[in-house]
Amino acid sequence: MSTMANEAYWARYESTIDKQIRMAEERGDFADLPGKGKPLSGLDEPYDENWWVRRWVQREGVPSEGLLPTPLQLRKEAERLPETVRDLPTEEAVRAAVGELNRRIAEWVRAPSGPAVPVRKVDAEAIVQGWRAARSPAPRAPVAGATTRRRWWRRK
Repeated sequence: MSTMANEAYWARYESTIDKQIRMAEERGDFADLPGKGKPLSGLDEPYDENWWVRRWVQREGVPSEGLLPTPLQLRKEAERLPETVRDLPTEEAVRAAVGELNRRIAEWVRAPSGPAVPVRKVDAEAIVQGWRAARSPAPRAPVAGATTRRRWWRRK
C-alpha cells in the first residue's frame, strides 16, 4: 500500500474516542474552559522531571513530609508524639495513640520499604508519664504573709 493510500485509509477511520471528542467540540463543551487562550504556565522555566509532583503538592496543599519515605515519617511522628497526645482526655486514649504508632512501626519493621533507617517502638510508659506531668497542675507557691493553721491534734 502506498503512503497516500495509507493516509487516505486512516483519514476515513475515526476511533470511538476521536468521535466523542469531535462531538463534544461540536456541542461546545470545550468553549468556556478556564485558561482558554492563555499560555501554558511554566514553559519558560527550566525542565524539571518532577514538575507534576511539585504542582500537585502545591495545588492540593500536601505537606512536604508526606513525600518522605515511611521510616522517616514514622520517626517524625514518634518525635512529635508528646505534643500529639497532650490534649487527649484519658490515659486510655494516650495508650491507644501510642499503640497505633507502635503497630505501624512493627508493620514497617516486618516488611521494610525505602531506605534502611532504624525506627524504634515508642515507650508507652514514658509518653503516659509525660502526659500526666503536663496535665497535673503546677504546685502553688505559698502566699506571702499567710500563716498555716495548726491543728489541735498535732503538737510541735
